[in-house]
Amino acid sequence: MIKSSRIAATQNLALIALVVVIILIASAFVLVKRPQSEETGVQTTTSTLIEKTTTMTETKETETNTFTRLEETTSPKEEKQEETTPTTTKETTTRQEETRTQSETIIVQTTTPEKTTIPQETKVTPRKEIKLVILTRHPGDIIQKTKQLFLKSDIAKEYNIVDLQFISVPPGLWVRTAEAKQADVGWGGGPTLFDTLYIENMLSPLETELVKQAVSQVPDTLAGVPLKKVGPDGKVYWVSAAVSSFGFTVNTELAQQYGLEIPKSWRDLASLNLAKILVSTLEPPLGIADPTTSTSNTRMYEIILQAYGWDEGWRVLTLMAANAHIYGGSGDVRDAVIRGERIVGITIDFYGYTAQLKNPACVYISPPGETIVNGDPIALFKTSQNPEAAQAFIAWVLTEGQKIWLDKDINRLPANPKVFETPEGKQRPDLKESYEKIKEASSINFNDTLALSYEFMMQQFFKATLVDVHSKLQEAWMALVDAYLSGTISEEKFQELKKKLTDPIEFTDPTTGDRVVWSVEVAARLNKEFFAGNTSILDTVMKEWREAASAKYQSVLDELGG
Repeated sequence: MIKSSRIAATQNLALIALVVVIILIASAFVLVKRPQSEETGVQTTTSTLIEKTTTMTETKETETNTFTRLEETTSPKEEKQEETTPTTTKETTTRQEETRTQSETIIVQTTTPEKTTIPQETKVTPRKEIKLVILTRHPGDIIQKTKQLFLKSDIAKEYNIVDLQFISVPPGLWVRTAEAKQADVGWGGGPTLFDTLYIENMLSPLETELVKQAVSQVPDTLAGVPLKKVGPDGKVYWVSAAVSSFGFTVNTELAQQYGLEIPKSWRDLASLNLAKILVSTLEPPLGIADPTTSTSNTRMYEIILQAYGWDEGWRVLTLMAANAHIYGGSGDVRDAVIRGERIVGITIDFYGYTAQLKNPACVYISPPGETIVNGDPIALFKTSQNPEAAQAFIAWVLTEGQKIWLDKDINRLPANPKVFETPEGKQRPDLKESYEKIKEASSINFNDTLALSYEFMMQQFFKATLVDVHSKLQEAWMALVDAYLSGTISEEKFQELKKKLTDPIEFTDPTTGDRVVWSVEVAARLNKEFFAGNTSILDTVMKEWREAASAKYQSVLDELGG
């Protein structure tokens, strides 16, 4: 019996040892199947408990602990399936334990991120802050309003444009200044200035999708005048941001005070009627500006030359200057009329609209058949170091920025009529009415190419003969008018000396040495010579123009005995 008992005990021990071996093998298999749990630092209860297992009861304890772990991580449906799984034999228990351990491994993988998937910190380089350099002919009120609105805009933030630097220089210095300052944008100054920049190869086409969409909202023409410069390549090189007409602003209270009929044409500004007021008050009734410092006045002088013809146009310009006080800028002319210092001043239309708002006695006149509609351009310089941001600014000026013109201190006509559909636009029915009128304006057939061919020399001739020796011109004119009004000279003599006062001068052509009379052909030839690089001719010819003009005026004074 003892032997049988020993045999039975030995068999039991062998059986227990066999079970332990089987459990150890199964545990090793599970550990092999769970490399990712080790990588992520997830601990399993099974491996620890198996190491302590020495009996069937301990094996069942391991099974129970493993299931509990799954209960914490599985869905209710999975829990229900696990609860109904039979666990009556060692083999079944071991398979369940293996299955559950694998399931736990899967669940751990879906809830715990792998170490290798943790994103690394990346350094983001901030966008460069951009300051745009803008050459302009616009006055301070437009500049201030633009900076105020634009720098708060979404476009400024998107392109990281933090500042706008405006530089105002005379038109003749734009090319040099753009190159020196690496200017980004040119804005304001009239189409002739921008056509000159185009000819000088200073402009780049507007090509970003943003700016092309904005350009498409501006009409191609208005009252027959182009509002865009399209090159032979079909690309747009400048586009009008605003539109204007040209005429004069009259202070009607002063006109009535002096018994002056409201002028209707340019010729009225050169008339004896204004001259009578000059002689009686010793105060010029008219205000005009030096063309070398005013692009709008330059355009008006060109309109007069083409409306009346070259020779007659210069006669009108000469007598206008004789009746006038000559200012350094067009804004000064406008303000003098508003204040009542001058009865009439030549102005671009929006200066007239401003005068009407500031002084209800003022009225803007666009002379029928003697004006043109003009676009006021904006363009991208080739010197720009920030062409994408610069074109974004141009796009803003043509869309959201059109509201600038609606300001009652600015009063310009927008180039993009869509602005009148905005709440701000609906508050300016007066400008909307003016815009509709300008579309039907009676204008001359203005030749911009012709004006451009002589413009610079025309400006210099005006300055030399009408500005630099203005006091001598006005003295001769006042003496002539006074002599006529007092009966000292006859009508015939008056007309003779008036013609002499306004006759074109003769001078030596510095390029040929020949004696020539001031004509459109001579002006165009000198203009071409100067821009071909022979700039030294300017000082020589201007000196001779001044001397010739002064001598002519003095000769009239001499004939009048003065």
